[in-house]
Amino acid sequence: MLEMFRISTYLDVEKTIGKFLFDNIEYPWQVLPAIESFIMGLGPMLPAETFEQRGENVWVARTAKIADTASITGPCIIDENAEIRHCAYIRGNVIVGKGAVVGNSCEVKNSLLFDEAEVPHFNYIGDSVLGYKAHMGAGSITSNLKNDKSNVEVKFPLGELETGLRKFGAIVGDGVQVGCNTVLNPGCVIGRNTRIYPCLSIRGWVEEESLVKSKDEIVKVI
Repeated sequence: MLEMFRISTYLDVEKTIGKFLFDNIEYPWQVLPAIESFIMGLGPMLPAETFEQRGENVWVARTAKIADTASITGPCIIDENAEIRHCAYIRGNVIVGKGAVVGNSCEVKNSLLFDEAEVPHFNYIGDSVLGYKAHMGAGSITSNLKNDKSNVEVKFPLGELETGLRKFGAIVGDGVQVGCNTVLNPGCVIGRNTRIYPCLSIRGWVEEESLVKSKDEIVKVI
């Protein structure tokens, strides 16, 4: 395992109901193929006093707020005090954490949103992991498929790391702030507490505690 991609460097796994997804894996993107089976195993065991089943393979916490206009396809777990707003579209294989937000006209598929992650306005999140209190600015998206449809690799200063995944958007670490209308290209891995300016196209690995002003100007904050 490359130490720079250690899971604990990016994510506090105690901040998600899906923490056991990270057992016995090396890299954070390796959870993506396992989300569906994990939900199918956990959902029926969730306590009835806290969760209710709404439709096929959809488990929703009783304290969650779900707009009548939202579309939710299972398998899916929506944890306590989460908010699914007007016209949100959850396409399946999604875990939405405690206090997390999926906002108006947002689309999420095969993704894990940690507690208090925010996807509030016109976002697309596909085949991705958003860490604790990560925030996607309005219109920002994860691009999860390469133009040539080959497997995604993670680019970093020493080379490339093959993921074996045809679809993989981004790993967005705890506390990351992604600016409005920014695109995270396939295979992005963004370190904790990084801030990314609006309207950028980001590729590859970004170190934690960075300020990304452009593709050529990345400043270490501390």
